[in-house]
Amino acid sequence: MKRTFQLSTALSILCVALSGGFAIAQDKKPVELRYSSGAPPAGNPWVMQINRFAKEVEEESKGEIKIQTFFASQLGSEQDTVQQVARGRIDMGGYSGGSAALIVPEIGLLLMPAYFKSATEFDCVLDNHMAKTVTDLFAKKGVYFAGWTEVGNIDLWGKKPYLTPKDLNGAKAASYANKTQQLFFSSQGANPNPLGLPEWIPAFQTGLAEVVFTTITFALPSGLTKVAPVATRGFYDSPGLTLMNKAVFDKLSKEHQDALNRATARNTSAKMRAEVRGFENTLFGMHEKAGGQAVNLTPEQRAAWRKALEPVYPQIVKETGGDAASFFAQMEAGVKACTK
Repeated sequence: MKRTFQLSTALSILCVALSGGFAIAQDKKPVELRYSSGAPPAGNPWVMQINRFAKEVEEESKGEIKIQTFFASQLGSEQDTVQQVARGRIDMGGYSGGSAALIVPEIGLLLMPAYFKSATEFDCVLDNHMAKTVTDLFAKKGVYFAGWTEVGNIDLWGKKPYLTPKDLNGAKAASYANKTQQLFFSSQGANPNPLGLPEWIPAFQTGLAEVVFTTITFALPSGLTKVAPVATRGFYDSPGLTLMNKAVFDKLSKEHQDALNRATARNTSAKMRAEVRGFENTLFGMHEKAGGQAVNLTPEQRAAWRKALEPVYPQIVKETGGDAASFFAQMEAGVKACTK
């Protein structure tokens, strides 16, 4: 009888222990990762892509990873939050090439106007010839490069088309505060004036600016198209990058890292570029319907722009910093391989 009681007691204790362990397992909280984006909260492909990614991460991890999304620069501007990702204060985010260049300056070379002959060449070089180098450069800065996304095409906006380099001679240009754009404009005889985005429309209204580089996704919603109604399309494409703090990624279990990578693989760069470029075409249709104009550079016109800018590229490389010379040499090799 005593032995039976001891056995019963032991089984009871074991059941309690097991049930307690099961409760702990059931109560295990998912890993939460904060994702920052400057994209407006709705009505655009970037929000759709990020929300889709978050859902697929949850699926691939069986609910063990949850992405908390913060849109419309809720956690700070791109320029600020990309630095916070590098420091580990924000887990991850989606960034334009210009913002990513604050961490890895060599990325800025991908934004040289008219350097790539076409979007097809641009896509080929990034996907097949630059990804490993970019991964290694970010890793040295404590950042995990999760893959390419897409910001969109950067066009020249003004009151007339800018089909040849001579068309820029003497023009007043609003520019971002980066050397690439300032060298572009000044080398073609224009007068660049670094202005913040809120200053662009007043500058066109007062004659302080006559031309600016930007995307249709900014120009149309902001009202810029009302004062600069003519877009000259075909200058360059701006890549997007998904970045994550490397220490955060490295601390994840192998299963969780694999889940993130599988979710990323479900959204190829080709797929996301097609979505953004399709959205751009829709916006240009709206722009033209409202009385605006869009002029596409012909291959010959784009080649003439590149010829005029070729002497400027080495100067941009020199002033970029980092291992820009090696990065540019790899870009050149990629272009050569992609045109075979």
